[in-house]
Amino acid sequence: MLEDMQLRNLSTGTQRSYIHYIADFAKHHNKTPELLGLDAIRNYQLHLIQQRQLAPQTVNCFVAAAKFLYTVTLEMPWHDDLFPRLHVPERLPEVLSPEEVQKFFSHIGILKHRAVLMTCYSSGLRIFEAVALKIGNIDSARMLIHVEQGKGAKDRYTVLSQRLLTLLREYYKIQRPQQEWLFPGDQPGTHIQPGTVRQVCHTAARLAGITKQVTPHVLRHSFATHLLEGGTDSRAIQVLLGHTRINTTARYVTLTPQSLARIVSPADTLPQPAPSPKRRGRPPKNLTAASKPAAE
Repeated sequence: MLEDMQLRNLSTGTQRSYIHYIADFAKHHNKTPELLGLDAIRNYQLHLIQQRQLAPQTVNCFVAAAKFLYTVTLEMPWHDDLFPRLHVPERLPEVLSPEEVQKFFSHIGILKHRAVLMTCYSSGLRIFEAVALKIGNIDSARMLIHVEQGKGAKDRYTVLSQRLLTLLREYYKIQRPQQEWLFPGDQPGTHIQPGTVRQVCHTAARLAGITKQVTPHVLRHSFATHLLEGGTDSRAIQVLLGHTRINTTARYVTLTPQSLARIVSPADTLPQPAPSPKRRGRPPKNLTAASKPAAE
């Protein structure tokens, strides 16, 4: 199974996740998956839902792993319909206002942490992309950041803000990172860990009095939303975020009241009715048919 995933260039994280779910599946039934079939898969799905009460996304991850194992590695002629997935409720991502962003960064004391998180916000990077930046990825001449092997094993460029560049220069002048990583970790040859940055987010939000659940990904959402509110085209934002499909970027439109407010309702484009002639006096309140003048 590992070899099949490597041949299809699945990411290391996906490989690790699939193996984890299949190992747990085999342990639950106390049998090798080669001796288990569709009934065992179905029963394990119900176990995850009913007994362990796991989120739909987690259950669907197991389904994806099982589908790969049985249809690719074990070459079972099973149709996709035999691997039903749970419906995942769509929720709007959390977004900070510009005022909340300013307050949030004012409560991050360590310069390295502030630089990493400002990179997530000002350039829209995912946390694993931000921590893995190298010094050579910062192109100050063209005001771009080169993201190497982002999600989907794709390279891309994103914007480098002047404010971030000033902060990075201050950080580099003080810290002088000697390794290839822009944000080195505690151990030689490593970069700062995403878990460390997430903990900084949680602490800074609490100190700033922000009740929203702030994560590095919330800063990425805020980057996209604030660009849309500023009038940036969604196609350009798609490129900056590294989204493969425009549908993924389009959900941010629902987060921008300013964009919605600029939409003109078709009711407001209808021709205005001609003004009715003014009448003198008021008609009787109880005008009956008998009191109406006879028609000529």
